[in-house]
Amino acid sequence: MTQTVNADPAELAKFSELAHRWWDADSEFKPLHQINPLRLDWINSFSPLNGQRVLDVGCGGGILADSMARRGANVLGIDLATKALRVAQLHAVEAETSNVNYREISVEALAQEMPGAFDTVTCMEMLEHVPNPASVVEACSRLVKPGGWVFFSTINRNAKAFLLAIVGAEYLLKMLPRGTHEYAKLIRPSELALACRAAHLDVLHTKGLEHNPLSGRYWLSESLHVNYMFATRRPAA
Repeated sequence: MTQTVNADPAELAKFSELAHRWWDADSEFKPLHQINPLRLDWINSFSPLNGQRVLDVGCGGGILADSMARRGANVLGIDLATKALRVAQLHAVEAETSNVNYREISVEALAQEMPGAFDTVTCMEMLEHVPNPASVVEACSRLVKPGGWVFFSTINRNAKAFLLAIVGAEYLLKMLPRGTHEYAKLIRPSELALACRAAHLDVLHTKGLEHNPLSGRYWLSESLHVNYMFATRRPAA
């Protein structure tokens, strides 16, 4: 029986079409470049990356994966968008980032192949783009070692998030291409917490990510109303 891949072909096509612009810090991916130092430091504060074996799920063009490798981690980035992976691989060669590798494989398939193989797993800005987010959460849990950390980031589903993350960011400010996010696919913190608990992950820390469109500044906060992150941990055996 053929296993259904937990991916939306339209979503993969959307990001593949923009792949050549992934490392252009003034392109549609500018917000990812701007928030990357914040999320990188937040991850590293709980799970120091140096010397770790790390998996980045939905790595895209490799912005986070490459930066974690530069913090001393041995990183594997996975994605199903072929063109984005090629961009990530090319950037690793050009930047001479030797301790990062990329594979075109689903997280569910990798969980069958390499259970418990990673000290830390990251899955950032990816859950809101797949048909079954809970399946991704469960696979991430299986891939991390007992006692290891799993980090998620996504967007809340409420009126404020709709206005700021979709209407504001995509249509008014044009920070992101129109259609980047679909409101129905956004995920409430309570829903993500439920999926984490079902996958035997303890939600230990949460953080919001806020943006001032006038100054262009991003910062971490306690508000989970729009963009937010979870730091979860698989209990030690």
